[in-house]
Amino acid sequence: MKLDKLRDPLTIDQIDFRVQSIGKKKIENVWGIYATILAYKDARVDMERLDNVVGTLNWTRRHTRENHNCIVSIFDSENNQWVSKEDTGTESNTEAEKGLASDSFKRACFNWGIGRELYDFPLIQIELAEHEVWQPEGAKQFRLDGAVNLREWNWYAEHDKNGKLSFLACQDTHEITRWSWGEMAETKKKRLKEEAKAKKAAKAEEEVAA
Repeated sequence: MKLDKLRDPLTIDQIDFRVQSIGKKKIENVWGIYATILAYKDARVDMERLDNVVGTLNWTRRHTRENHNCIVSIFDSENNQWVSKEDTGTESNTEAEKGLASDSFKRACFNWGIGRELYDFPLIQIELAEHEVWQPEGAKQFRLDGAVNLREWNWYAEHDKNGKLSFLACQDTHEITRWSWGEMAETKKKRLKEEAKAKKAAKAEEEVAA
């Protein structure tokens, strides 16, 4: 059993990007309407990862304190014992009891390393056009226009050899890149190659001049 596989980065289709808030912000000295996006994982992702890595019969979940806490246990066959990790969740705005159980389970799975890289994700703030939002009367926050569905946008991610996020971007339904962070591996490779070539040429010129 290779428990380190639990810590493998989630694939982009296993991550749920949700709007936390929409409001006016000043970024790089320019005012605009921005949506702050948070990256989440679904409890089903945790269950699938546990099933695939340790096996369906080799892990259990148990809730205590009326679902506030969840204990996820994995059987250690080498030492013939169960190993447990526990965490506390918070209620959701809908279906409080079910949401609490799901959240405590996901947090306990974070302790096992599943999706832990989400904590290192950059701040995602996407600028929106005025026709993409509307503002209820008397409210400070904006809401998305009904024609805009961020769930239909495409996200792309790359990770380095250590599993750390190195590039993240999203495109809207018109295939326009609306936000990006980091540098794509192919772009970085090309840039480093060009820099090395330029450095070599500069060194050759210095030798000729000497």
